[in-house]
Amino acid sequence: MTEPAPVLASGVDNERLNAQLRFLLEADKLKRVLRQNLLVDGSRRENSAEHSWHLALSARTFAEYAPEGTDIDRVTEMLVIHDIVEIDAGDTFLFDQVDAETQDERERERAAADRLFPLLPEDQAAHARELWNEFEARRTPEARFARAVDRLAPILANWHNEGGAWVRFGVTRAQVTEKVKLIAEGSEALGAYAGALIDDADRRGYFRGA
Repeated sequence: MTEPAPVLASGVDNERLNAQLRFLLEADKLKRVLRQNLLVDGSRRENSAEHSWHLALSARTFAEYAPEGTDIDRVTEMLVIHDIVEIDAGDTFLFDQVDAETQDERERERAAADRLFPLLPEDQAAHARELWNEFEARRTPEARFARAVDRLAPILANWHNEGGAWVRFGVTRAQVTEKVKLIAEGSEALGAYAGALIDDADRRGYFRGA
């Protein structure tokens, strides 16, 4: 791991600052992780850091479609934290032939969380792990809305790329429809919009026949 430069700052806890820098330098590696989805303009594959930033921006933009009382600040924190584990675990394509939520995949992601979050000072490490666990469990309105935004993003990208990864990997309408259920759990409005996009994508022939 790249070490942060020595710090000698007056009135600053240098050990804490160096821990924060170590985490941020390690998090920079998320820029190397390529996803299967293309950018909306179709020019190249997006990386996971770009994906996380865009999700955080989406959550703030779509805040009015979250359940009443949802803490959007917490949602955006989750969205910039939850993909950090892909530095070690890699990105799993949602429609891979192997179940994307296998026990092996979950174990790899937990192991990554165990390594990465403790790079932070203890209090920040505990907070980051709490957010990551909350996102995974989907038991709070914030986690469900965060997951809804996360799941909507590739649907938007694929629709704007004339089917994109759906066409490349022979994805069926039924497969995509199954994933939309999670969007509706977090936001009725976004779930309805995702359903309309799928209807339109079907009319355009973006899905493999059943």
